Amino acid sequence: MKKNEIIKHTSIILIILYLFLLSIKLMGSSFKLFGADFAEQLISITTNPFVGLFIGILTTSIIQSSSATSSIVVGLTASGALSIGNAIPIIMGANIGTSITSMLVSLGHITRRKEFVKAFEAATVHDLFNFIVILVFLPLELSFHILEHTASYLTRFFLGSDMGITFSSPLKLVIDPVASPIKSFFSDTPIFLLILSLAMLFLSLKYFVNTMRPLAESEFKHMLNYHIFRVPLRSFSFGLGLTAMVQSSSVTTSMLVPMVGSGMVSTRKVFPYIIGANIGTTVTALMASLVAGAPAGVTVALVHILLNTFGSIMIYPIRGIPLNLAKYLGELSFKSRIYPLLYILLVFFVIPSVFIYICS
Repeated sequence: MKKNEIIKHTSIILIILYLFLLSIKLMGSSFKLFGADFAEQLISITTNPFVGLFIGILTTSIIQSSSATSSIVVGLTASGALSIGNAIPIIMGANIGTSITSMLVSLGHITRRKEFVKAFEAATVHDLFNFIVILVFLPLELSFHILEHTASYLTRFFLGSDMGITFSSPLKLVIDPVASPIKSFFSDTPIFLLILSLAMLFLSLKYFVNTMRPLAESEFKHMLNYHIFRVPLRSFSFGLGLTAMVQSSSVTTSMLVPMVGSGMVSTRKVFPYIIGANIGTTVTALMASLVAGAPAGVTVALVHILLNTFGSIMIYPIRGIPLNLAKYLGELSFKSRIYPLLYILLVFFVIPSVFIYICS
C-alpha cells in the first residue's frame, strides 16, 4: 500500500471504530431511559440460566456475530438492566452460536463430497470445543461462581476496591461529547435511541469486518498455511492476534474452512489457531465495557476473556476429544448430507427456540 492509501484506510477504520464505540454508549443510555420496569422484566426472563444460554446461542446464530451479542450484553449489564450472574450464560451461548458462520461456509463445499467432509469437520471442531467448555464451566459457575468472582476481583484490582464506583476511561472521554447531545435529543423516546444504537452497532461491525477482511486475508495468504500452522504456539498466537485485529472470530475461523476442505492443511493443525481466535474475539466486549463506564460491564467482559482462556487451557491437552468428535461428524456427512443440515437447524435454531418458548 502507498502512504496515502494507508492514511485513508486507517482513517476509515478509526471512524468505523468510533461509531461502534458510540453505539455502545447510546445503547446503554437507552436502556437507562426505559426505567426500572424494563430492567425487572429482562432480569425475570434471564433468571433461568439455561434460557440465558439458549438466548445467547439463538441471538448469535441469527446475527452471526458473538462480538455484537457480547457487546449488547455488556451494555445491558453496565446500564443495570441485566445482572452479572444472568449475563454470564448468555455470553456462554454466544460462544457456541458464533461457530455457525464456519458451518454455513462449509456448505459451499456440499456438492463436492470429499471436500465437504473435511470442511464440515473443520467447522464443527470450533463448535464442539465451545460445547465442551460450556458443559464443564456452566455447572461450575452455577455452583461456585468461579468466573464471576475472579472477574469481580480483577475489576476491583484494576478500578479500585469499591465496586460501586464509576470510572473515566480515555475512550469514554472521547465518546461522551458526541453521545450526550444525541441522548438528550432522544430523552423522551428511548425506543428510537435503542433502534439507532443497534443499527449503528451492526453496521459498524459489518463495515469494520468488511474493511479489515482484505488485509487479514492478504496477510493470511502471504504467511502461507504451512508456515503459520507448523508450530502450535505460532498458530495460536496468529489466531489470537488476527481475531483481535479483525474483531470477528466468525471471519478468521471461517477463512480456514476452504483451506481444510481443499486439503491444504488438516483440522488438527488449525486447532491451536481456532482456540487463539476464541480468545481474540473477546477484545470487542472489553472495549465496549470501557466505553460503557461501569464496573459491572467490565466484569462481564472479563468473564468472557476468562471463560475462553480457561477453556483453552483445559481443552488443549485433551484436544483429541473435540477433534475425534468432529471427525465422526465429518464421516456422517459423507454418508448423507442431510445430517449436517439437521445438525445446524436443530443445534442453532430449533432446540434454542423451543426451549426459550417453553421456559419463558
